[in-house]
Amino acid sequence: MDRPSFTVGIEEEYLLIDPQTRDLISDPDPDMFERCQEVLGQRVTHEILRAQIEVSTRPYSSIRAVGQDLRYLRRTVIDVAGEYGMGVIAASTHPFAQWWEQKVSVGERYLMLEGRVQSLARRMLICGMHVHVGIEDRDLRIDLMGQVSYFLAHLLALSTSSPFWGGKDTGLKCYRLYVGHGMPRTRHPELFESWSEYQRHIEVLIGAGVIQSPSEVWWDIRPSSNYPTLEMRVTDVCTKVDDAIAVATVYVCLLRMLYRLKTKNQKWRSYLPFLLEENVWLAQRYGSTGSLLDLGKRSLVPFSELVEEMIEVLMPEAEELGCVSELQHIRQIVMNGTSAEQQVWVFRRALHSGATQEEAFKQVVDMLAHDTADNLG
Repeated sequence: MDRPSFTVGIEEEYLLIDPQTRDLISDPDPDMFERCQEVLGQRVTHEILRAQIEVSTRPYSSIRAVGQDLRYLRRTVIDVAGEYGMGVIAASTHPFAQWWEQKVSVGERYLMLEGRVQSLARRMLICGMHVHVGIEDRDLRIDLMGQVSYFLAHLLALSTSSPFWGGKDTGLKCYRLYVGHGMPRTRHPELFESWSEYQRHIEVLIGAGVIQSPSEVWWDIRPSSNYPTLEMRVTDVCTKVDDAIAVATVYVCLLRMLYRLKTKNQKWRSYLPFLLEENVWLAQRYGSTGSLLDLGKRSLVPFSELVEEMIEVLMPEAEELGCVSELQHIRQIVMNGTSAEQQVWVFRRALHSGATQEEAFKQVVDMLAHDTADNLG
C-alpha cells in the first residue's frame, strides 16, 4: 500500500449580510455571484439558500499553502460583496435572521433536495467548514475514517460559531448540528470493515431509489464522492481564518499520526457511535470551555487538558509538515474562546451596558464581520 498524499483542501460557507440592518440578504444581486466566479471560477459556488456562498481551496501538500489560498478566497469574496453593498460573515448561524424568510437557490440540485426533504431543506440556514485530506487507497480511507471519528468532538469544540438561532441565545455553542442533524443520513458513520462493505450499504439506498449518489449521505465525516479524500464535515465555520487553518492542521495531523501507527501495526481504538455522539453533544453544548469524555480513561477531562495532549501527540506530524505554529494555535483558541464564546460575551456585555436586544445582536454581527475579514493579508 502506497503512502497517502495527505493533501489538504478546505471548503467554507459564508453568509451575506446587509451592512446597515445587519440582517441577511435573502435575495442578493446575482451579478455579485457572477463577478465572484469571473475571478475565482468554480472555486466559488451557491449553497442551498441564496444568502449563502461557498468557497473551496485547491488541494495542497502544505498547510501554509492552503492557508494562503483560503485567505485569498475570503478576501476576494469580501471585496466583491463590498462592491455590491453587501457584507460577509463566517459564522455557522446568523444571530437573529429567521430561516423562513430565506429563499432557496435556483438550480435543479437545490429544488430536488427541497422536494425530497421539504422544510428540512428550507431551514438549513447553517454554514460549515469541510476539510478534505487525500487518502488514495479506498480501504485505508475507510479504516482511518473509523479511527479518526474519535476526534470529531475535539475538532467541533475548537470551531464552534453558532450560539444563536432566530434571535435567541440557545445555550449551546454549536446549534448548527442540531439543525443539520435533522436531515436524514447524518451524524457519525457506522464502523465499516472495508471499502466494499461501505459500498454495499450505499448501493442498497441507490438501488432502492432512496438516494441518487453517495453525496446524499451527510455524515459528520465521509469518503468524498468526488475526490479520493476523507471529508471531515463536523466543524462549524470558524470566524477567524487563523482558527480555521488550525482546525484543518489538527485534522490532517491526526490522519498522518493514525497512518504512522498503522505502519507499526498499531491503531487507535474504534468506538461505537453511541459513545462518540455523546462526546459530540458535549462539544455542542460547551464548546472549548467544557470537558469531553476520555473513553480510554472512562472519565471527563477538561478540554484545555485534552488540547495540550493533542499538541504533544501530534507534534511529530506538525514538525514533519512544517506547521508547528498552526498546531499550537489551538491553545490560543482555548485561551481566547471560540467564535461562539466571543459572540456570547459581546452580546451579554452589550446588554449589561444598557443596549436593547436588537442593538446587542447588531454588535455581534459587527464583531463577526470584523473578525471574518481580519488577518487576510
